[in-house]
Amino acid sequence: FMALPFPPPPPPPPVLPPPPSADRVLRDALERASNQLGQDGGVRELLRRRRESLSDSLQWLLFQQPAPPLIQDGPQCGLVALWMAASLLSPSLPLPFLLPPTPAADMAALAQELFPCHAEVLSGGLEGPNLPQILQHLVGGLPLLVPYDEDSNHEPCCRRGHKAHWAVLTGVLLGIQALKLNPNSYQQDPDIPNLFHPLGRREEMLAELLGRGLLDFGGGLQGVLLLAQQGKSPRCQLWGSGVLHGSNGQLEELSPRRCGGDGHSYVVPPGGLGEGLRGRVVMLYP
Repeated sequence: FMALPFPPPPPPPPVLPPPPSADRVLRDALERASNQLGQDGGVRELLRRRRESLSDSLQWLLFQQPAPPLIQDGPQCGLVALWMAASLLSPSLPLPFLLPPTPAADMAALAQELFPCHAEVLSGGLEGPNLPQILQHLVGGLPLLVPYDEDSNHEPCCRRGHKAHWAVLTGVLLGIQALKLNPNSYQQDPDIPNLFHPLGRREEMLAELLGRGLLDFGGGLQGVLLLAQQGKSPRCQLWGSGVLHGSNGQLEELSPRRCGGDGHSYVVPPGGLGEGLRGRVVMLYP
């Protein structure tokens, strides 16, 4: 008998790519979640969940312009917040602007360098004489950037700058007395009886609010809630203006852990957080 030749050995198994990092898995999951938020960026769901935040004694007027969410990869919170804000002014902005590292530390200068917009920096936080200007900005559908200390749930806290983060404000709820509401200018929400949506153009709504003194606590304004987005979650958040003002106004120093112990490099403003970020608000215009 003739011996049969041995069959050739099987080919080696293909080389599999390394498994994605935990950060990459989380980022992909958050991006999938952002695609399910709807055209309002999940604001309607947010207000239903946070209904207790809307005092029953007030009528709440909602003005919002949700930004397309973007999840940051590493310490890019300022660039991510800036891209989300600038995309409201120019919806066709290409994402590659975000990818190369940049040495610019001043957010207003960076905005004007990278995007077709004008930027203005306010000092003194979100309250006092700045409040009417900030409310006019948000009612008009324009975004602004705010540095703050980020808690574990992404909301503002006070850690002296050790959790410094950037958020973009994309909307506002104004709480006014019921007698101050013009019923011809707003539509009542079907689910939340004391929530109202503007019916007219933003310019008309803004002129009416200014004329009736409803953008200042010295007039008919009784409450302010802010709609915020940031780069660690696709969901919009609802923050009290006083809470964010307090967090913004106590930024003092970079966390010692961030000064070289976490493997990332950070852009620190000249003079440190206290001089470069504390009490600062960056307003963007077309």
